[in-house]
Amino acid sequence: MTGSLCRDCFATGFESRLCPECRSPRTVRHPELHQLGLAHIDCDAFYASVEKRDDPSLADKPLIIGGGRRGVVSTCCYIARMNGVRSAMPMFKALKACPDAVVLKPQMSKYVAVSKEIRALMADLTPMVEPLSIDEAFLDLGGTEKVHRASPAVSLARLAKRVETEIGVTISIGLSYNKFLAKLSSDLDKPRGFAVVGRAEAVDFLSERPVSDIYGVGKAFQAKLTADGIRTFADMRRHDEAALMKRYGVIAKRLRNFADGRDTRAVNPDGDRKSVSTETTFNEDLERFEDLNRILWRLSEDVSATLKEKKIAGRTVTLKLRTADFRIRTRSVTLEDLTQLAGVIFGAAEPMLRKEADGKTRFRLIGVGVSSLDDDTDADPPDLLNQGRQQRRKIEATLDQIRAKFGKEAIGEGRGLRDKDKRR
Repeated sequence: MTGSLCRDCFATGFESRLCPECRSPRTVRHPELHQLGLAHIDCDAFYASVEKRDDPSLADKPLIIGGGRRGVVSTCCYIARMNGVRSAMPMFKALKACPDAVVLKPQMSKYVAVSKEIRALMADLTPMVEPLSIDEAFLDLGGTEKVHRASPAVSLARLAKRVETEIGVTISIGLSYNKFLAKLSSDLDKPRGFAVVGRAEAVDFLSERPVSDIYGVGKAFQAKLTADGIRTFADMRRHDEAALMKRYGVIAKRLRNFADGRDTRAVNPDGDRKSVSTETTFNEDLERFEDLNRILWRLSEDVSATLKEKKIAGRTVTLKLRTADFRIRTRSVTLEDLTQLAGVIFGAAEPMLRKEADGKTRFRLIGVGVSSLDDDTDADPPDLLNQGRQQRRKIEATLDQIRAKFGKEAIGEGRGLRDKDKRR
């Protein structure tokens, strides 16, 4: 079969750049197109796309999804991006770059619902779906040809069209033979993209790309590599793996494998989520421990509610703070036992907050999260030396029952009731 595909009518086996069946220019041509089966799917400007779908008057306007003037940009549409707006940019800078932008607060429940609809369509193609976040996932379509009577490439093109016509948002597809290259390629042709990287050209494709393309190579590590003359994957391949590991440790083995286009990680549909967290940005900077502490309690309750809903628990509690000058502080503590109780999460985070909130530093954001997750079977076990834990379980169970019946705001504990006017 000739390596060609029309993304509109799904015709294959042609040589021309235009589809001979429907005359569409949206064609893909690659020698290995119909032999590759591992894909990365990424929704295009997901939050913004959902909002534009639901409000057609926003279609041609620059749209920013974020936490208001004192927050940061969660995401933005491509029109806003053309004006210089980027994710995680402080809102005042985003509005300076694009003063005509419409700003909307995120509506996570809506986005989660749309994400589930897209996942359901993915599951129609293969059970081998590994979600990475609310708007992206890996799919392994190897062996699905007989079921769908089409190559993985054709099935993916059909999926993209279904998502666009049935759900109303668009996706971009990266198709390759491993996860690393699939994820890289999904970003090559956005939006509504379909990019392919095969085995034959993998090394050449990677040669001039920066090593920062690898997840985990942050600014500090990239600076260290650059100082050693390693800026691209081609630079990386000039060094022996053993020498790299001696210099940089275990991560060098992964770097060297990726530089050669190797990645043996399988798509894992049972992959556990890594953490549960929440955060909030204030309308005005806060510096008093008492004010921050009340908000920390409410956030601890939110994280606890998610853990209980998902029937999971965690052992590591992390506190996150952003100062008035946008510097991030994170502090973590690991507990002896798994927990999903708000009181335990708060009890672990409060001492860390007390050390940071010295009354001299002003903060614009606070967050708390739980990681090192597992199922909740062994969470918060009885402890003869800590009777308070069992009492805590009973209190929270009662509160949870009342909230389930009458709503989240039906009842709360006093330490969290006075912070609502300080959050957005």
